[in-house]
Amino acid sequence: MADSKYDLVVIGSGPAGEAAAMSAAKKGLRSAVIERRSAVGGNCTHKGTIPSKALRHSVKQLMRYNTQSVFRALGEPRRLTFPQVMRTVNKVINYQVEMHTSCYARNRVDLINGEAKFLDENRVEVQLADGAKEIITSEKFVVATGSRPYRPADVDFAHPRIYDSDTILDMEHTPQAIIIYGAGVIGCEYASIFAGLGVKVDLINSREHLLEFLDDEISDALSYHLRDMGVTVRHREEYAKVTGSNRGVVMEMQSGKRISADALLWCNGRSGNTAGLGLESIGLEANHRGQLSVDEHYCTAVDNIFAVGDVIGWPSLASASYDQGRAVAAAVVGRGHRVIEDAPTGIYTLPEISSVGKTESELTNAKVPYEVGRALFKHTARAQISGERVGMLKILFHIETHEILGIHCFGAEAAEIVHIGQAIMKQPAPNNSIDFFVNTTFNYPTMAEAYRSAALDGLNRVMRL
Repeated sequence: MADSKYDLVVIGSGPAGEAAAMSAAKKGLRSAVIERRSAVGGNCTHKGTIPSKALRHSVKQLMRYNTQSVFRALGEPRRLTFPQVMRTVNKVINYQVEMHTSCYARNRVDLINGEAKFLDENRVEVQLADGAKEIITSEKFVVATGSRPYRPADVDFAHPRIYDSDTILDMEHTPQAIIIYGAGVIGCEYASIFAGLGVKVDLINSREHLLEFLDDEISDALSYHLRDMGVTVRHREEYAKVTGSNRGVVMEMQSGKRISADALLWCNGRSGNTAGLGLESIGLEANHRGQLSVDEHYCTAVDNIFAVGDVIGWPSLASASYDQGRAVAAAVVGRGHRVIEDAPTGIYTLPEISSVGKTESELTNAKVPYEVGRALFKHTARAQISGERVGMLKILFHIETHEILGIHCFGAEAAEIVHIGQAIMKQPAPNNSIDFFVNTTFNYPTMAEAYRSAALDGLNRVMRL
């Protein structure tokens, strides 16, 4: 049985784990990463962010081909099967694995493939793929094991027509109709993807509105465009029973409704990957969702054991996880800490959504005097040229100081566009001002010039007061 000693060992090679290990190595620590998969990247690369966004991109390209008249010279509208689209996704995954693997080699971070289990506060046992066991000793550990789809016990996920957001990527057929249970970010993204492939979608939402953390206007726009794509959105519904057969799946609702489809995609919640880590050996206990609690330094109740990424819960974003990984490496060497706050939200529906800062409801409830500036994409030359006319940019700002309080974007490249507003929001007063967009020259034609249009619209409203 081999025995190795390190300054820092990270369990999990997703965004949070990789960032922690690389940053620690650059700070002079002897570091290693333990990854249970045979390839690095974590759930983000293999099951979550990268596959679903690559899948979305391929479907979006297909939709453009089928809806824009310029392509009719090349032939009639086409349909692609789900497995056909997934072939391009797998190419992206392979490229990501190759790129991330090279990072470990360049930074001299040891990569150990196997299942990790704590023996005590300074040792983990790693079950290797060949059956051998290795004891890893370290001064400090970072748990970055990510999360997995929540699976209720009364739903048979072994049935060939019942999927979760991980196993859906292995689907070998294209259903004519699909039920998506859970209208969170993942559920809404897959609803638009399948609708884009021409699949009939029933999207089941247990809440009053879609993605209630969004600005109301953006949530309403998402609902409209999903329905416009043919998605049936059912609010305030909860399942009572799921029955699978050779012909499909029937979901009985507590309301008495019976919904049938060729397949079911379960997207209702996620659980932290802490089972099997041997937390009982170090006096740690995960909550009912398998998540670990941490302080402002991302340290758990055990002084030398930290946790970052989806395993600690909110915000459960790959972008925030990268930052958490770098922050925990700084905390480990005693160079301060940074709690990740106000991270932008990127939702890759069709069209996509992105926001940062406060919503109108939050500002209203806090009695903050604000005004709204809007720019519709259909009024910008770049959107007219590219055919991406759906969407808008919305700026919320303080009436008196003109401080930007929130940026909300719906439409093509929203997740890119939002960062322009974010950069100004992060500036100290008086530089955080909507006036910046009026006094700045933007390239023409661009989507970015929507900021100038929105700023002028908002300032004109203030002038009328």
